[in-house]
Amino acid sequence: MQNPFETRMAAAALVSVQQRAFTPKDILMQPNSVFRSGPVAGDFKRPTHARRDRNLRPGNFYPGWGKRALDVTFVVLSLPFVLPLVLLFALLLWFESGNPFYRQARIGRNGKQFSMLKLRSMVKDADARLAQVLESDPALREEWETTQKLRKDPRITPLGALLRQTSLDELPQLWNVLIGEMSLVGPRPMMPEQLALYGDSEDYVALRPGVTGIWQVSTRNESRFSYRATIDAEYRRTMSLKTDLSLLLKTISVVLRRTGC
Repeated sequence: MQNPFETRMAAAALVSVQQRAFTPKDILMQPNSVFRSGPVAGDFKRPTHARRDRNLRPGNFYPGWGKRALDVTFVVLSLPFVLPLVLLFALLLWFESGNPFYRQARIGRNGKQFSMLKLRSMVKDADARLAQVLESDPALREEWETTQKLRKDPRITPLGALLRQTSLDELPQLWNVLIGEMSLVGPRPMMPEQLALYGDSEDYVALRPGVTGIWQVSTRNESRFSYRATIDAEYRRTMSLKTDLSLLLKTISVVLRRTGC
């Protein structure tokens, strides 16, 4: 319980702060301040950039080197199985329609752009074909503007359809994982022009984009593009070895059931 002197000092200080503008020094008060709690101290939030990542608490090694160790170990161990598959499909795609690989700019960790590698599942002039389709079909345009994907995309080749249904077109992204641009599990990689549709990207840019993740094994075409911000924030909050292993197992189920897109 405060003595009368402390009470008078607190009251005088409260009147004073109401009569002038606040500065960062006023807001970030010392631990022994009489305003260390209560309505004055509680009315202000720390700047977003000063917010501590909930997963970076002492003793939680996984979000740092633990997750990266899992990425590198998985890629190295999977090479004997993945490399022959990639070469086989690359050869088939070459015979079907030419260059089998496709690079596209995506936003990575800390907002840095990188080139994401995929097996090409669409016709060569995919961008021009998309513009024609959206201009001629209002329903497809609305679907694209809402989800940034088309359920029945006319640009996809026959072999490309198989690759997308099984998500095997994503296998070359293991290279992006190996060099540290992506992670096995994380947010769906976002194109630069999609940033305005996404909303608050704080949680997205705090993580490496993932080959798989919550969106890839669940909602996919069934949700609005902006919903990705919600599930990315949830993943960042709950990120752990158990969560990542669970999502990797669900990814295997998606591949086997051919429910990709």
